[in-house]
Amino acid sequence: MSEIHFGVEEAPEGGYIAKAVNEDIFTEADNIPGLHASVRDAVHCHFDEGKSPGLIHLHFLREEGIAGKA
Repeated sequence: MSEIHFGVEEAPEGGYIAKAVNEDIFTEADNIPGLHASVRDAVHCHFDEGKSPGLIHLHFLREEGIAGKA
């Protein structure tokens, strides 16, 4: 596997939650630099040595509701 994708959302209590697409990897952190470290660590722990992807994509998702009528 050459790359892996994560969907990242803001956690209701603060910080960020990252979930891998097509893999059972989940991690969280209080800030973006912490999330980068946490995701790297989770990926390296999930895959056997030498099998982890060389590229990790983080897709930041944000939900926003707006009124249907102005």
